[in-house]
Amino acid sequence: MFPLYVALMLGYGSVKWWHMFNPDHCDAINQLNCYFIMPLFQFNFTTRVNPYKMNFRFLGADAISKALIIIIISSWAKFTTKGNYPWSITSFSLSSLSNTLVVGVPLIRAMYGTFGENLVIQYSILQFTVWIISLLLMYEFWSANKSFDDSVAVTTRDLEGNNEEVTTPSRPSLLILMKIVGLKLAKNPNSYACILGLAWALVSYRWDLKMPSIVEGSVLIMSRAGSGLAMFCMGLFMALQRKIIDCGATLAAFGMLLRFVVAPASMAVCSLIVGLRGDVLCIAIIQFLTYKAQTYLNMEELGDKHNRPLPTKITTWVEPINITTFRTSIDPKK
Repeated sequence: MFPLYVALMLGYGSVKWWHMFNPDHCDAINQLNCYFIMPLFQFNFTTRVNPYKMNFRFLGADAISKALIIIIISSWAKFTTKGNYPWSITSFSLSSLSNTLVVGVPLIRAMYGTFGENLVIQYSILQFTVWIISLLLMYEFWSANKSFDDSVAVTTRDLEGNNEEVTTPSRPSLLILMKIVGLKLAKNPNSYACILGLAWALVSYRWDLKMPSIVEGSVLIMSRAGSGLAMFCMGLFMALQRKIIDCGATLAAFGMLLRFVVAPASMAVCSLIVGLRGDVLCIAIIQFLTYKAQTYLNMEELGDKHNRPLPTKITTWVEPINITTFRTSIDPKK
């Protein structure tokens, strides 16, 4: 993981120490990463996995884990006074969406080789094609409800201020919300990258086809910057924060509890239930011990400004400690 932290520190230092970039520059760099580098990075890894030999028990454990967390969070939001929709979304994101390609591939490859790398790629495909889309739908539903409530408040004030007829706004339907999500996904190249990569993998492994060298070279020349630039962007974001714990100690503790305790624990329990053992079980747990860099960057670019309870500067350095502790506990020789 050391090379990834070099890229992160370069990003951090370029803003904090050397003052090379202002917030507008950082936003432009993040857009470059989100719309050009990461789609090709995602496509490159997706084409490597054999869709006909996926570990469905591994993917099933993840699905059960997310379903369990959804039930718990929904109950919390419905039956407690502190529960609310925005924090339900954020809690689901923190406790369910794991690290995928940016840190996951180099980390798991170093620990478990090609076998572990393939599992991480399989998970990334499912995460982006199912869970990220679901999360976007939840965000849009919350945003639409917030806009509706604001419109109702304005209409109420207008009615109280004059006797003229004012049209009362109507709440958008689920179909309209799905269209909004569809438009956002249509503008996001990562959607096409994952789907096209999976389509090519299905065809190439079915008929033993090889990607033309000119296409492969064009993809690789950009995708090779994926991990480095993603961590560089994370460093930029860290440097732009005014405080180490920008959200307060209570929310920071809550976020870290979800990220580093609830997420791996729920995955571990569900993995054991479906019968995962050995290296597969370890990989399932380890991928939830790291911060979700790629997912965060995508959500940041797509407009999620609420998903910031974790103190990024702290969690970035806690990750290697968590992974080393876990790895040593299951195998003292490592």
